[in-house]
Amino acid sequence: MTIPAATRLLQSSVLAPELYLAFELGQARWKLGFTPGLGQRPRERTIPARDLERLVAEVARAKERFGLPPGTPVVSCYEAGRDGVWLHRFLVAQGIASHVVDSASIEVNRRRRRAKSDRLDVGKLLYQLVRYRAGERKVWSVVHVPTDAAEDGRQLHRELLTLKRDRARVTNRIKGLLANQGVVFELGADFPAVVTQVRRWDGSSLPPGLRTRLAREWAKVGLLTEQIHHLEAERRERLRTAVEPEVDQVRQLLRLRGIGENSAWLYVLEFFGWRGFRNRREVGGLAGLTPTPYQSGEQSREQGISKAGNRYIRAMAIEIAWGWLRFQPESVLSQWYQARFGQGSSRVRRIGIVALARRLLVELWRYLETGAVPAGAVLKA
Repeated sequence: MTIPAATRLLQSSVLAPELYLAFELGQARWKLGFTPGLGQRPRERTIPARDLERLVAEVARAKERFGLPPGTPVVSCYEAGRDGVWLHRFLVAQGIASHVVDSASIEVNRRRRRAKSDRLDVGKLLYQLVRYRAGERKVWSVVHVPTDAAEDGRQLHRELLTLKRDRARVTNRIKGLLANQGVVFELGADFPAVVTQVRRWDGSSLPPGLRTRLAREWAKVGLLTEQIHHLEAERRERLRTAVEPEVDQVRQLLRLRGIGENSAWLYVLEFFGWRGFRNRREVGGLAGLTPTPYQSGEQSREQGISKAGNRYIRAMAIEIAWGWLRFQPESVLSQWYQARFGQGSSRVRRIGIVALARRLLVELWRYLETGAVPAGAVLKA
């Protein structure tokens, strides 16, 4: 019997000469590591942070040190962090291929204690960069860098979220100061007048120092509220007059009952407007709503969602999923949830809402891409 030859062609892959560069970024100094490939001792250099002229000079010296032609391609990587992506844009402008790496996706030693230093981190990044360029794509996760316009478009809703959190923190502080004196009441516009009339347990008024502090704290609430109203007015004006494709997508989402300005703006400007999703798995994965099973031998359990994606989208997706059940009860997704989780305990319903949030996020992506309304959903009048 003749054994047929394998149909797959076996070819040896030979990497073209490249110079690999890894960064370990700090506030005062940057650690650089260079290597032409595996088996070569890395060349390590330390430069002042953000000294771009020195950086370009070190790249040229590294090519001379390893005997590479001046035109040798350079491939770099660094961990996403406080410095953002401006360095990536500079490297690309210099003709250097740049990879911004998700820090949480980098392989580390699982021993209880492991050595860590900038020198060791640079060496590890260089080794993984060579593996990544050789075709091992799962060695880490590379961040999708937004354009300048897309990054700037996220400022409005992120500032709005920050202001609302700051206002909630100040109001909670006011409530805590009052509760410390045994006084509890709802905060309203008449707070300055009410706080002068409240009495403590013994019938006495609040101490003068506390009243003065409460007045200053309430002034902060007023300032934050004014800024919030200003940003919300700016967003409404852009919704009325802007002609950008992203704003058109926001208007498209607003046609669905149960989707408001906050969620529509966040979904598009933070998620759908500038990212190119290829399938539903990427949508769920980038939101951090994908399951993480654990299976080893006879053990098999679910660890919950990964929470590895965009935290703004994940929080909003859960909130919108609860609203979807209320405003879109006849939709297929709501009926699926009620049939599978609606009669369960509160814990089961909370687990089910995560699954609903993931499915709804995928349906909204398809709605923006194809215009197909989620099955059974109702549009606003």
